[in-house]
Amino acid sequence: MDFNLTDKQKELVGLARDIAQKEIAPRALSIDKSGVMDEELLRILKQSGMTALSVPKEFGGAGLDLLTIAMISEELAKGCAGVATVCAANSLASFPVLIAGSDEQKKSYFDCLNEGGMSCFALTEPGAGSDAGAVSCRAKKVDGGYVLNGTKCFITNAPIADKITLFANTRESGGIRGLTVFSVDRNTKGISMGKEEDKMGIRASATSEIIFDDCFVPASTRLGREGMGFRIAMETLEKSRPVVGAISVGIAQAALENAIHYAHQRKQFGQKIASFEMVQQMIADMVTKTEAARALVYKACWMQMTGDKKASLFSAMSKCFASDTAMEVTTTAVQVMGGNGYSRENPNEKYMRDAKIMQIYEGTNQVQRLVIANAAMY
Repeated sequence: MDFNLTDKQKELVGLARDIAQKEIAPRALSIDKSGVMDEELLRILKQSGMTALSVPKEFGGAGLDLLTIAMISEELAKGCAGVATVCAANSLASFPVLIAGSDEQKKSYFDCLNEGGMSCFALTEPGAGSDAGAVSCRAKKVDGGYVLNGTKCFITNAPIADKITLFANTRESGGIRGLTVFSVDRNTKGISMGKEEDKMGIRASATSEIIFDDCFVPASTRLGREGMGFRIAMETLEKSRPVVGAISVGIAQAALENAIHYAHQRKQFGQKIASFEMVQQMIADMVTKTEAARALVYKACWMQMTGDKKASLFSAMSKCFASDTAMEVTTTAVQVMGGNGYSRENPNEKYMRDAKIMQIYEGTNQVQRLVIANAAMY
């Protein structure tokens, strides 16, 4: 493994860092408070290519590998994890198209992203979270296509999406063997947005229900064969989980840096708290675990890129460990800062709220531990 950056990677990661420092971070607290994405910031992200990280070269994109996407996501997350999630959700929705789409489907989808379009990954339902086989959104086959009926929930980017990567069941009996994927235009008749979530964290990202009511889509919108959806979903999540890990590392790094800065400014008992051994011990643990999480994320990306047979194991480990680390580091950072860390005027309070969802979405950490244990024991 060699994680030294190429000149191209340095340029792109540097661009993401500049955007995070100059454009995202100054807006982060106000966006978090309002729960509404800044339109000018979204325009900047689109123009800089941050919403089209997964577009291959042959379809007009930069052709970035997974490690570069992860590094960029980490930098964006240092500015605001919610903003990083908006960009990462486009990649998440892109992976099924890359895995199973025809050249024609890929061109249509990636042309949209190249032109500043947004997308969403619609798998979760009120009765189907970790249990993807419980998806009840129905895709009934009719002459020339399918009729969609059902509701998706907790869908990141849904209110601003132009394309929907939809998982629906083509079997009346349900189950994973009927799970099928479609790439659907948002403005298709019969699609509407439901309740928008008022979330605890990552509030810059819009999250809502999507309702399908007798929505007809042509057969050409189906990605792959009927019944391939479960395999496509699992392969997609294996690729995307290291990116969640990278966003988690970005949150942890930002909280760590903020706590260190505070420790050098805050005085108690006539000296800076940075000189207190207890504070130094907390900082040391935060640094070590953040670096360990970063290394595990990088290795998981590398294994995905090389097709290593243990890639799925390391994908689960990177997401689980990095998100747990983000939760621990942000909690400790608040502790270092005391009452100031608990105030909403300080970003560490936000980092702590943002970190929590990383342990939940794209497969809860309890599910990741099942994957890890099964791989280790059998």
